[in-house]
Formats: sequence, structure tokens, C-alpha cells
Amino acid sequence: MPSAGAGHSVLQVPVPALESFVVARTRHYDTDYVSTDPDFVHAHVTALAPFLGVRDLTDAALEAVAEIAGTTRPFDFTLEAVETFPNGIVHLLPEPSQPFATLTTALWAAFPECPPYAGRFRDVVPHLTLDAVSDDVSEESTRRRVGPHLPARCRAERLDLAWYEPGACRVLRSWRLGGISVAPGSAPEGSARRRAEP
Repeated sequence: MPSAGAGHSVLQVPVPALESFVVARTRHYDTDYVSTDPDFVHAHVTALAPFLGVRDLTDAALEAVAEIAGTTRPFDFTLEAVETFPNGIVHLLPEPSQPFATLTTALWAAFPECPPYAGRFRDVVPHLTLDAVSDDVSEESTRRRVGPHLPARCRAERLDLAWYEPGACRVLRSWRLGGISVAPGSAPEGSARRRAEP
């Protein structure tokens, strides 16, 4: 079970097609955030973060997320456009972006205490983080590195509740979009645990 105050939770849509690239860049910066959990997908589009603290991951909260995931149909999207935010984060923009924006809006409405990115940004842009600008990283160098993986034609099929903590990044819960929840690992204490049907 996560320790209170030791990390934070994120609701995210995994993107396995970019996993090898994102894992390599994560390992380059900080091996503590390379997960050993086979269910954890480092490459993702954030749906809502930061999400609830560990004490607030109650049955009722998880059921609310399950309902939103269950009423969100799986959708196709393409990743090809590389851009950079003003803060230096180099990222890919999903096309179309609206299904991700709709999912974020629904989750935020259900959890108004969890504004996207803690309310730091006026406009919330769905994206997949690739790298950060530095002396040896630019948008152009990142575009060259990720080029062999693009365009990535993907399908959003599940929503993960991931826990981020140095040395302990893992999936706490996962829901199939348009389906029912699965529990790939130990759920937080006091939370419902439900296995998916085949």
C-alpha cells in the first residue's frame, strides 16, 4: 500500500506504442522512476493529475472513476506532432485531442478538489511527455530521436490509476474504457478490489 505523503496518484491513459522511448528517457534522467510493475506504462496521456491522496482513495472515489471510465468508449488517436511547452517540456499532441479533453473534464467535474495540474495552467492540453529542453536536448533533437516511432496510431482502451513514488511507481487500479474495472495489483487499503471478466 502507498505511504501517506510518499508519492502521488495520477489518472492516465497508457500509450504502449511509445513505451520503449519514454522508458529510455526516464532511465536517462532518474532510474528511481523506472517501474518494475509490468502493468505500469510510463508512456501515457494524463487524464487528471495530481489525483487524490492515498487516504482519499476510497471505495466511493474508485466507483466514481469506474463509472466515468465505463461510460467512455475506447477511441483511436494518432501521435505525430512534436511541440514544446513554454516550460520546456517536449511532447506529442494526440489527434484528435477532444476525447482526452472530454475525459479530463468529466473526471474534474467528479473531483473538483483535483484541478488538472493543480490549476497551474490556464489551458489544459492533452499530451504525451517525451523529454525536457536542456543544453543537449531540443525540440528538433527529440523529433529526430522519436521519429522512428512516428506516426504512432494508437487506441485508448483503459484508464489507469498510477502511483508515482521513487522506487515504487506502480498501477493501483485499472479500468477498461467502456468496460469494468480490473485490479492488476494490490489496491489501496480500504478500496474495492474487483477483477475483470475475461
